[in-house]
Amino acid sequence: MPSKKVEELLKKGRQFIRFDDIDIDEPSDQQLKLIQPPLVKEKMTSVQISLPSNFKDLKLEKDILKVIGQRVSHRVYTEGKMSLLELSYLLWATQGIKSIRGNNYATLRTVPSGGARHEFETYLIIKKVDGLTNGAYHYLPMTHEIEFLFDIDQMDTLVKSALVGQGWATSANVIFFWSVIPYRSEWRYSIFSHRIILVDIGHVCQNLYIASESIGLGTCAVGAFDRKACDSLFQLDGEDEFTILVSPVGTVSQEDKDKEQDFYAFLKQDK
Repeated sequence: MPSKKVEELLKKGRQFIRFDDIDIDEPSDQQLKLIQPPLVKEKMTSVQISLPSNFKDLKLEKDILKVIGQRVSHRVYTEGKMSLLELSYLLWATQGIKSIRGNNYATLRTVPSGGARHEFETYLIIKKVDGLTNGAYHYLPMTHEIEFLFDIDQMDTLVKSALVGQGWATSANVIFFWSVIPYRSEWRYSIFSHRIILVDIGHVCQNLYIASESIGLGTCAVGAFDRKACDSLFQLDGEDEFTILVSPVGTVSQEDKDKEQDFYAFLKQDK
């Protein structure tokens, strides 16, 4: 049986999910006509790299039933090169902007978001992508660019530490680190925004899974990470912006897919 402290935390978690036990009727900052937060984060450096958008040149699996049916989590990667076009496609599929609504009121993107608030920023650790220096990057969805942030010494050690010992991620070509800027949603939805944020990040990550599968790559969402270490890596303050989810992406092969079974050996042992 869980301890009393754990039981109390579980009840609070359930209450958070239901969100129908709160009796409060105060206007949101949007209703108070306060200035809305920026739609995206400003450029962080002076080194921006334009991304290609000729996605029709990719070898795309267009049978959506096949893509969805074959979607699985991949933790074994070949460590072969990923193309810049493939990376561009993944970024567009997860946070790409299709249009802007009103006078910079909202962005309409490739993923749904409550109130079109799109609370997330995309940071990357890149290891093996054609044409790119290994290191840390930030995605700029308004211009479909990435900006180089800095080199990373002892990258494998840093990644393993940030992902609390999950060394398999060091074989990935790129690791997506999504941060959340809560006030983008709080401005409109106030105290009810946080459940929406958690739903929204699921939309983003699922698109990464589907997009990866459609071009023969693999990914695996990671909820176990050292949030403070990830925040520190990308110079996030941990309060107004912090890491919410991580997902490595890498090249895969049929042989690697077979090796995935090793991760589930414990299930066979329990039978």
